[in-house]
Amino acid sequence: MRAVQVVGHAGPAASLVLAETPIPARAHPRAPDGDAILIDVQAAGVSFPEVLQTYGRYQFQPDLPFVPGSEVAGYVRSAPHGSPFKVGDRVAACTDIGAWAEVASAPASSTVRLSDRLNFTEGASLLLNYHTAYFAMVLRGRLRRGESMLVHGAAGGVGTAALQIAAGLGIETIAVVSTPEKAGVARQAGASQVVLADDDWKGAAQGRGGVHAVLDTVGGDRVLDSMRSLREGGRLIVVGFASGEIPEVRLNRVLLRNLDVIGVEWTYALTRPAVNQRITEGVDLLVEKGVIKPLVHRALPLKKAAEAATLLEERRALGKVVLEINAPHRP
Repeated sequence: MRAVQVVGHAGPAASLVLAETPIPARAHPRAPDGDAILIDVQAAGVSFPEVLQTYGRYQFQPDLPFVPGSEVAGYVRSAPHGSPFKVGDRVAACTDIGAWAEVASAPASSTVRLSDRLNFTEGASLLLNYHTAYFAMVLRGRLRRGESMLVHGAAGGVGTAALQIAAGLGIETIAVVSTPEKAGVARQAGASQVVLADDDWKGAAQGRGGVHAVLDTVGGDRVLDSMRSLREGGRLIVVGFASGEIPEVRLNRVLLRNLDVIGVEWTYALTRPAVNQRITEGVDLLVEKGVIKPLVHRALPLKKAAEAATLLEERRALGKVVLEINAPHRP
């Protein structure tokens, strides 16, 4: 089968190559009971961890060479007896690794049926971003209808997902983006208000008495003003560090204003069926209501995986970047 491999640690252009590799076995480290399924991949998501892996700088760094990618959409190729999925089902799945290939393996526990409302490129944009955002906002951040949230990196994959979910749940949002072009993406995703990162986004939040929560995918030097943007008892929801800088927080700021600093690591949910089911049901409901519609910026063929990763590295992605693989499928 065709697959893209990481063969070095010199960045996307030098480290990603198209190769012929064996079809994987129907097995997965997170499926010890044999409930893994094989998927004929039609589309695979591209995310920032894959960029970091091409430099050897991500916390999960398999031995070289390896097939990167953690999210797919496609048709079930094979499933074990008694599985909730059957051959030919349209699905989206989190694979952890191995997604940038014509065939991928995933645990049934992190595979969902793909709604007819979504095509495969949208399906490959669903789990990592929307499940992360829902977990961050609803389960970890405890956001409720009528509350408010400031979103950093609001034109990225998790950012646009958070804005759409917030709109569906009745949460007011301030979207912080780096360029006017990205401001348009945030508005398309349903932001209540959009502010450029170089402008006074802290003042926009303080002007309404502070927001109930800040969702931060960027990290870096924004953290202090993010905390100042919160009302008393507010929540700083830490999702990632796309800036490459992990900030430090003086805990007296947390203590004096009764703030919560909340970490979000979505893969926690993948090993806890009740948590994962709650996220899946919440996201599926919003999909069926038409609230969730992933914003796909670019869909590129598998052979252009390096170009796709570079779009993320250079912060030129306005929404999700996806690889179109279109693996043959014979029901």
